[in-house]
Amino acid sequence: MQASMRRLALCPLGVTRLGKIPSPCLLSPCIRTLFSETGVWEKDYRTETRRRVEEWWHPRIMAHGRKDAPEEGSNRKKFYVLSMFPYPSGRLHMGHVRVYTISDTIGHFQRMRGHQVLNPMGWDAFGLPAENAAIERGLDPGEWTKSNIQSMREQLDSLGLCFNWDREVTTCLPDYYRWTQYLFIKLFKAGLAYQKEAVVNWDPVDQTVLADEQVDEKGRSWRSGALVEQKLLTQWFIKTTNYAKPLLDALADLPEWYGVKAMQANWIGECTGCYFDFKLKLNGEETGETLSAYSSSPETVFGAAYLAILPSHRLLHGSSSVRSALEKVFQPGRDCLTEVTARNLFTSQEVPLVISHREAFDGYLDTVIGIPDCSEEDLSVARALNLMWTTVLKSDEDGTQTLINSNEFSGLTRQQAFESITQKAREQKVGGHLTSSKLRDWLISRQRYWGTPIPVVHCGSCGAVAVPEEELPVVLPKLPSLKGKGASPLDAAHDWVNCKCPRCKGPARRETDTMDTFVDSAWYYFRYTDPHNNHRPFERHLADHWLPVDVYIGGKEHAVMHLYYARFLSHFCRDQGLVAHREPFRKLLVQGLIKGQTFRLADSGQYLKREEIDFTDKEPVALDGGCVEVTWEKMSKSKHNGLDPQEVVQQYGLDTVRLYILYAAPPEQDILWNVKTDALPGVLRWQSRLWQLVTKLRGARQLGGIPNPSVLKKKDLAETKKIWENKNYAIQEVTAHFTEDFLFNAAISRLMGLTNTLSSATVRVVQHSVEFEEALAALIMMTAPMAPHLASEVWAGLCQVQNPLTPILQQGGDVLQQSWPNVDPEYLDVPDFVELSVLINNKPCGTVTVPLQVSKDFERVQRLVLESPLGQKHLGEHNIKRAILSPRTALINFLTDE
Repeated sequence: MQASMRRLALCPLGVTRLGKIPSPCLLSPCIRTLFSETGVWEKDYRTETRRRVEEWWHPRIMAHGRKDAPEEGSNRKKFYVLSMFPYPSGRLHMGHVRVYTISDTIGHFQRMRGHQVLNPMGWDAFGLPAENAAIERGLDPGEWTKSNIQSMREQLDSLGLCFNWDREVTTCLPDYYRWTQYLFIKLFKAGLAYQKEAVVNWDPVDQTVLADEQVDEKGRSWRSGALVEQKLLTQWFIKTTNYAKPLLDALADLPEWYGVKAMQANWIGECTGCYFDFKLKLNGEETGETLSAYSSSPETVFGAAYLAILPSHRLLHGSSSVRSALEKVFQPGRDCLTEVTARNLFTSQEVPLVISHREAFDGYLDTVIGIPDCSEEDLSVARALNLMWTTVLKSDEDGTQTLINSNEFSGLTRQQAFESITQKAREQKVGGHLTSSKLRDWLISRQRYWGTPIPVVHCGSCGAVAVPEEELPVVLPKLPSLKGKGASPLDAAHDWVNCKCPRCKGPARRETDTMDTFVDSAWYYFRYTDPHNNHRPFERHLADHWLPVDVYIGGKEHAVMHLYYARFLSHFCRDQGLVAHREPFRKLLVQGLIKGQTFRLADSGQYLKREEIDFTDKEPVALDGGCVEVTWEKMSKSKHNGLDPQEVVQQYGLDTVRLYILYAAPPEQDILWNVKTDALPGVLRWQSRLWQLVTKLRGARQLGGIPNPSVLKKKDLAETKKIWENKNYAIQEVTAHFTEDFLFNAAISRLMGLTNTLSSATVRVVQHSVEFEEALAALIMMTAPMAPHLASEVWAGLCQVQNPLTPILQQGGDVLQQSWPNVDPEYLDVPDFVELSVLINNKPCGTVTVPLQVSKDFERVQRLVLESPLGQKHLGEHNIKRAILSPRTALINFLTDE
């Protein structure tokens, strides 16, 4: 009603006195208005028009997104589009805008295709930045994080991004990390979470342990940049190596991971060997130490002569009970035989422990099994130390090798024994999981406060005991202050640390390390399917309905670690019967960075602001005369090359920024943010031209008379056919780009091409052809996922055109509620015959109709042409030297004697 009153208020007084509501009309350029508000169409798309369009449509598009939330029991096909959730730093950056624009575009597109879309959002909210901020500012990290989340959610909403906020998850809240702890206990009970002393990477600035993956090639911390130190600490690990081979093999089931598959495969390595478990003995007595040792030839494990460790091994540097025995005989640079022996839990054989002269084994190995039958080096060591071993390989006349002296495996070929021995070791839970020498277990301990507490208590009698599931979550206690130095801050929470053992009820202490944030993000895609469940992490039927994620979108920097951990946990959940699928992500869209131009002093490397540069000459120089290096780097405040997304949106508009991000480069490539390039002017012009097309149609229909396709002449009909073909070609290409390769820049280029075709249409075709109307409708609908505000307004203007010819414009609803356009069936019809152009000596002389199925068969085409009336007339008496059948077009060229 209010909208109607506004329309009446803007009508000429004489018209309203006659009781007539004015028909939508072209408004003079001097008045600024909006069709959706007033029913009056403005001729041109100006900056003020853009601002009002976005103000009007932003809340309506957001409301439509909330209304279209997924419903359980819907018979619509599901589509799960997921963008990697952000750390709540408090401010969005342009990288966020890029990834979420892509996911929002795909979400709108799939809804228009009739799918039930899940496009959730949450917060990777634990981690060092919040704790460091709390230390520096004397704040509670929880309150700091909560405030940042509120700020960032407002920023995301201001960008018009239609997330399913009713499924929001926040990893630092107990209702989330309760289930992170639940999954940890599942791993613990399965023997996949364990604690051991290890030489670890220590960040002296952030005062915490780093996984190997978090140290760069220069030996510096990925977060603080500090030079990493080596420290021996008791740490928690997850035995991801047990899943190395399944994770490697499953990459074959991910054809649409493209380059990331190779990165994952390289990270895992070739899984050609395995570990076996050993119990250490000293003076004939078991020490309680268990050691896992690697063999690249597990089929020959019965031929082991010794176990070798590196001089850097934890047994020589930690609190091991065999340390003194090892130190007593250790001599650097020599293979040292020790008094310690190791009993293989698979073969029951006992072999001596040797400290190797080597500084490193293959990959990251620190313990290997010496088998003389398989290695000249192992043979040399065994002989030098006068060790005994059993020969386990026999070579047959045909060159194959079979096993001997290997219990029930004797007589098997090496390959058969490899399969049988590793399988039985797995069944006995004493090793046998195929892995590579370069892969290590996942180190998850962090000596910091702001993380998920590890749900384990340490009892003097019972050892490490998991907290009972019914007592979860183990809630992170409030601490009066944080210092962030040395040991875990949780050591200071005495009332929290001191507890009772769940098993014997005796005194115990809680684990004071917290989990790495990669654990939180390894399963969040499951929680989105059932975010409010208080009884379990998620219902299986809901996870099975939504998983696998149809498209997972995120940055290149997560192509290895996060994806590897997420895949591991998904495989584990499948083995636990929690879900049906092993692989969590069907398609992967890894997007590049948005880089800004940086200016650095050549001598000192100091970054300069733009206002500190003199651009008057061809080469920029510093205002004080210093030479300047100009590069493109990831946007950063410290480099003075960052952009505030809200300022960019304020300057250019939401749709312009969205289109620029999608058009400037394919998703996988970096964008060099430069508003002077062709991309920004190009999308600005295209929006104006799209608006002009609606203006053109509305103007043509106001020329008088009802549209009548029968008045179109032959030339007009040829033009309408071209429009029809271009429309169908655009639908075909854009749909493929949205579903297969995500080349949104190519999709926009195709829509610009259709815009050119429609812009060149004659007034008669615009006024009287249904093809123009349908093509313009399809163009606007295909633009809608990428520029929803503009598309919504021009759709409203198009649907109110006088005397519409196509039913599409009369079915009601905003553009995002329309069905995605389909290619007309007749466009896809393959003709039975084709018209083949015939050239003689490169000169056209006519056409011959040939069956489509033989149109690429050179000999049959040549015979048909020669037998045709055209061939008999022009070629019958000529000597044909050569004939060329085009592989791309329906054309044959005969070269003859003149």
